[in-house]
Amino acid sequence: MNRDDLQAIARVRLREAKALLKAGLPDGAYYLAGYAVECALKACIAKRTKRYDFPDKALAQASYTHNLRDLVTLAKLEAGLKARVDLEPQFRNNWDVVQRWSEQSRYVRYSADRAGALIEAVGNRKHGVMAWLRLHW
Repeated sequence: MNRDDLQAIARVRLREAKALLKAGLPDGAYYLAGYAVECALKACIAKRTKRYDFPDKALAQASYTHNLRDLVTLAKLEAGLKARVDLEPQFRNNWDVVQRWSEQSRYVRYSADRAGALIEAVGNRKHGVMAWLRLHW
């Protein structure tokens, strides 16, 4: 799997989340919206790998996580995230919603409102987390 694959998967998972929410299936919608962010962050990490470099073993192993905050660190986006959060209150609110997601959410029931809030936090074209991540992947 490469960066292009991860970018494509991130886009598809967000579209799937929207479709599931529209179909009245908020549990899966919530999970896939967060998973879209995970894939986008992994695309940002993949961007750091040079074409002919031997992969850094520690970075590769650490990247096999679902923890969004850890992935932000591995992608070296902490400073950029802090700057965006400090500068833009709407983005800060969206990041707060997104960072509550975890892979364990697949075992939890969610309301349509909560799933919709996550999808909006991820997919908002101007202040969404995915729009910001696209600048870095």
